[in-house]
Amino acid sequence: MKYTLNFRIWHWLNAIIVLGLLGTVFLRKTFLSWRSNSEILMNKLLEMDVTISVDQAKVLATSIRAGMWEWHIILGYALAFSVLYRVFLYFKDDSKHEKFSDLNTHKKLVRSLYYIFYASLLFMAASGLIIHFYQELHLSKELAHDIKEIHELMYNAILIFVPLHIAGVFIADGTSEKGLVSSMINGENISK
Repeated sequence: MKYTLNFRIWHWLNAIIVLGLLGTVFLRKTFLSWRSNSEILMNKLLEMDVTISVDQAKVLATSIRAGMWEWHIILGYALAFSVLYRVFLYFKDDSKHEKFSDLNTHKKLVRSLYYIFYASLLFMAASGLIIHFYQELHLSKELAHDIKEIHELMYNAILIFVPLHIAGVFIADGTSEKGLVSSMINGENISK
């Protein structure tokens, strides 16, 4: 198989976007967690004889991570564009894809997993935009919260897919599809 330049550019840009999104969520849930940081702020300020309320500490803690979370939103827009571009490439890219029915069982499973991954990215992009623009869309805060819950659940699926994808690519490159990694970089055919 030979990967076209358009597909390779999409692949690597999408990888950066997805890893960036995963990174911002990781930071939000760990080092920049408002729960942990508000407690640290309260304790440190108390050591300086400054007392603040729990609500004030929460405001300070969430403001510390606000700039980082802006990156999550920007990368979310980029993901939406990336998903749309991938759909375009699927129909317009000049690479020749084997028919699904002609694939062996392993390749059918792999391709099916990629379709699930693409559908997950589409859902993440759409749900993220809905969460961000829920007021403009005249949705209730409760519905936006429910969508956010599913959005966060899907995050876990993508978090699992990424290392499995990387491991699977290296295993395939070392066994049945020699040159797979370099093919995604330079576009040369891989040996089978």
